[in-house]
Amino acid sequence: MKKTTKTIILYLSFLSLAVPCFTASVVQAAQQGEVYGWGSQKLLNGQTLTNISKIAAGGGHSLALKSDGSIIGCGYNYFGQATPPDGNDFIAIAAGLFHSLALKSNGSIVGWGDDEYGQATPPLGNDFIAVAAGGYHSLALKSDGSILGWGRDKYGQATPPAGNDFIAIAAGYYHSLALKTDGSIVGWGSDDYAQATPPDGDDFIAIATGSKHSLALKSDGSIVGWGSNFGQYGDYYGQATPPDGNDFIAIAAGRYHSLALKSDGSIVGWGNNDDGQATPPDGDGFIAIDAGASHSLALKSDGSVVAWGANNVSQMMPTAEDYLAIAAGGSHSLALKSDGSILGWGNNYYGQATPPSGNDFIAIAAGYRHSLALKSDGSVVGWGLNYDGQATPPDGNDFIAIAAGGYHSLALKSDGSIVGWGDDYYGQATPPDGDYIAIAAELDHSLALKTDGSIVGWGLNSRGQATPPPGTDFIAVAAGEYHSLALKSDGSVVGWGLNYDGQATPPAGNDFIAVAAGGGHSLALKSDGSIVGWGSDYCGRATPPDGTGFIAIAAGGNHSIALRAPVQAQIKLAPQMLRCDSHGNWLKAHIIFPEGIFPEDIDVNTPAVADPPGVESEFIEVYEYSDGSFDVQIYFDRQSFCDALSESEEGLLEVTVTGLFIDGRKFQGSDTIKLKSKLRQHRIREDISGEKTLELRKTKQ
Repeated sequence: MKKTTKTIILYLSFLSLAVPCFTASVVQAAQQGEVYGWGSQKLLNGQTLTNISKIAAGGGHSLALKSDGSIIGCGYNYFGQATPPDGNDFIAIAAGLFHSLALKSNGSIVGWGDDEYGQATPPLGNDFIAVAAGGYHSLALKSDGSILGWGRDKYGQATPPAGNDFIAIAAGYYHSLALKTDGSIVGWGSDDYAQATPPDGDDFIAIATGSKHSLALKSDGSIVGWGSNFGQYGDYYGQATPPDGNDFIAIAAGRYHSLALKSDGSIVGWGNNDDGQATPPDGDGFIAIDAGASHSLALKSDGSVVAWGANNVSQMMPTAEDYLAIAAGGSHSLALKSDGSILGWGNNYYGQATPPSGNDFIAIAAGYRHSLALKSDGSVVGWGLNYDGQATPPDGNDFIAIAAGGYHSLALKSDGSIVGWGDDYYGQATPPDGDYIAIAAELDHSLALKTDGSIVGWGLNSRGQATPPPGTDFIAVAAGEYHSLALKSDGSVVGWGLNYDGQATPPAGNDFIAVAAGGGHSLALKSDGSIVGWGSDYCGRATPPDGTGFIAIAAGGNHSIALRAPVQAQIKLAPQMLRCDSHGNWLKAHIIFPEGIFPEDIDVNTPAVADPPGVESEFIEVYEYSDGSFDVQIYFDRQSFCDALSESEEGLLEVTVTGLFIDGRKFQGSDTIKLKSKLRQHRIREDISGEKTLELRKTKQ
């Protein structure tokens, strides 16, 4: 992303929490699976980050303070705000619009990121105890109870009142708040919506500032809000109108949304929810929250972090196991469903994550800011950024594969030739003649695999990324931002191009079955279903989740996604002959797992699902025995099955039961139940002519 003006960057950054780099890597799975994500689109999700003690959400970036005193940054990084300094002596963090702050154990402060107004250049000293980062200004609380401010001060937001009785600080976009020892609040800076004019009172215990609204937590556990309840364009969001209740223990204010943590460890959100930022995950166990411009973070008691809102995969992550293919772009992702439709999520500024409707798609590709899909009739459709025509594919019905690069696109035809369109500055959209079987496209270069097993490359070659190694034993190719990968027939992987972070140096081995190349990282899928990653691990993008069962991989700019097949379990439904006139309340599903599954692996708190009839379980029980074996029983309401069976002409149902492991994996199995029926009574039937006949009626019970 090129910097234009401050104002434009301000609003673009809220839509993307990923550094502007990308890939068009896509892999189609041989079977259906569920989608996993990690890296910047996953933000700081607990699946890959643990031992976190504090969190901070900024304009388009996130920070996490680890228990060892180091800091991890992730997200929008144009000004370096997501690249914290090295060190293990940090004790507090704060994320502003485009800058960040950290407090060290010796009482000093460091800053990084946008410093146009000096907001990232803190004052010297070793007597600071708290920091706050606002739009373009910063605050620090000193050990003597006084406050210092620096950075932009157009509205007086960086000029705190005098005094030595302050105990907490909060910095909004253009206003600031401070909590005093007597429980009262003072405000200063921009006050166009009265956001810097707090209510009277001396029973406040916490404060939070958003764009033009403020929140305060009272000692009785209730929340008050003041300032604007509207968005940039006058839309009512209600961010300054908190819910009723007296069981809140923490608050956070984002640009136009707000969050509150309850005493039971659950979270509530309100205000603007365009990106899902005000819809926190269900459950308890949360101990801290923070709200960014359009995303939110929460810290769990186990030290893991959950994120949701703008550019958060998990927020829109599909839960059904009906996905056949995945594609990871610059900061968006796509998934192809088994019904032929497409799901998109992530950065959608150019509409790249909003696929067309339809159920006749068979392949997908994600570029920097555009997307492609191949239809069953052999035609190609495109959407998203189209400045260079990259989202306008040629007409035709003889295409069999697609690839999306930075600002160009490719399609492989049934006759083995390739067509290209879009930006062709480096010749990346002008493929050579030949007989090809696979294609790959990235920033400004392209690759193709020939029928003889050799690879050709074209386009930008500044790092050698378009100069593949010789040989005729290659079976797959992947193009990264400035590097490339190829899978050989013996199961080994080779890489070439930029290798600054080791992204072009794959691990040794002969058990790889798929490869994917991202912005500065690489992935490989092994024959045992596990994934390895290497190269730059910014935002954890090169650290895939542990475990096996993965069936496809894709690498984006600063994120990665994978398809994982559910564990196949044996399901025994009881009773299998269902009498619906009996007094039993439950239909039980007995689960028999393959080796390697243990009782502690089962998530007994999340309901399993039986389909049909599409109902959730009432409860799950795990029985462990002295011989080391265990039994899992899932209880469903019997009447739901009776209702479904009564509508079945055969009185027969094949039921699929899906449940969860505690690490998020799924297990699945099927069994059949029948409705028990018998000849029960007879009746005399009279037709319209008056003729009477004896009819034996088979009824279901």
